[in-house]
Amino acid sequence: MSVNGITSPQATAAYTYSATENVKADTNAAETKKPESSSTTETDKGAVYEPSKETTTSTKKTYTPNTDLIKKMQADVDARTAQLRSLVEKLMTGQATAHGKANDIWSFLREGNFTVDPATKMQAQADIAEDGYWGVKQTSDRIIDFANALTGGDPDKIEDMRAAFEKGYKQAEKTWGDSLPDISKRTYDAVMEKFDKLAEEANKAVDPGAE
Repeated sequence: MSVNGITSPQATAAYTYSATENVKADTNAAETKKPESSSTTETDKGAVYEPSKETTTSTKKTYTPNTDLIKKMQADVDARTAQLRSLVEKLMTGQATAHGKANDIWSFLREGNFTVDPATKMQAQADIAEDGYWGVKQTSDRIIDFANALTGGDPDKIEDMRAAFEKGYKQAEKTWGDSLPDISKRTYDAVMEKFDKLAEEANKAVDPGAE
């Protein structure tokens, strides 16, 4: 089966996870830069993006992460990725290739030197279809939704989230061992376009008269 078949959703899962972890890491790093306080409040427990303290009259909105949505989305991706991993492990066990013996899942998938039964192939094709769970639209939407949930929709964090996603994608390429499949590249482009749209909307909110 070709690399753009069963291999594509697994690669997509790889960079989705990498981007997720980097978004979390960048968010946590941002929190450590907040001014120290002599007392601890409830808001110190989460990643709360506070306005600048430069003036005492600031009324800038405070953005709070949607922790419930973050947990729900993470659990969903964990479950779907576990299904993919289970499928790949069964393929490797049933087809004693050199890659299978080495237990190198990524190399096994990248080479595409394996066969799948019709039912598995059909399910994989459905998953990576345009409207499938690992398809371009749903995957790019999940990444943007996750970024918004982490930042509470703070427009000032858009570029931080974009950078975290780019970092995750590069890590996924290293894990994969080569350029990611076409579906991953198209998903990357879709995510970047959606970040562009978020930035454009944020700019219009600041300057309603801007073109």
